[in-house]
Amino acid sequence: MLAMLKSLPSDCVRSEIDSPVGRLSILASKKGLHAILWPIDRSDITKIPLGDDHPVVEKTVSQLREYFAGKRTRFELPLVWDGTPFQVRAWKELARIPYGETISYQEQARRMGDQKKARAVGTANSRNPISIVVPCHRVIAKDGALSGFGGGVAQKRSLLDLEREKSEAPPRIRPRRPAARDRR
Repeated sequence: MLAMLKSLPSDCVRSEIDSPVGRLSILASKKGLHAILWPIDRSDITKIPLGDDHPVVEKTVSQLREYFAGKRTRFELPLVWDGTPFQVRAWKELARIPYGETISYQEQARRMGDQKKARAVGTANSRNPISIVVPCHRVIAKDGALSGFGGGVAQKRSLLDLEREKSEAPPRIRPRRPAARDRR
C-alpha cells in the first residue's frame, strides 16, 4: 500500500468511518475514490489532509453505510484504478462478482483467461486498495475455505455473512476449523 500512497495526487483527502468491521480510512481526490484502507494499511496517511466534506468522500461514506445496513448491493462511485495492468484486470474482475456470491481464485484466473494464474490473482487481490467496494472478500479458496484478506479473515467472514443474510444466494464457505493453537 505504501507505493500507492506515494502516487496519490496532491488534492487527495482522507476521512474515517466506523463500520461493523472496524474503522476504515477513505482516500479520495477529484479523480475519484483511491482507497478504503483497514487499520493495518493506514501506516502514514495522517499527512493526508482531512476532507469529510469532499463530494467523493461523502458519496463513499453514504454508500458504505447503506451497504452495511443491507440496503446497497452495488456501489456507484468513481474509482481510480492505480496498479499494474494485471492488477487492474484482476480488480475489475472482482468488481464483476455479484453481491452475495463467491468464486475461487482459480475461477477468477479462468475468467481472466488463464486458470493457472490463481496465485498471481491472489497476489493482485491482496494489493486491492479499494476494499469492500472492489470486493476481494468474495474470492475464497477452491475448497471453500476463507483465506487471506487485507482486513483479516474475521472481517472477510463478517462481510460474507452480511451479504449472505441479505441475499438469496449464500456464499459457499467451508465452516471455520479452529487453528492449531485453538485446539490445544
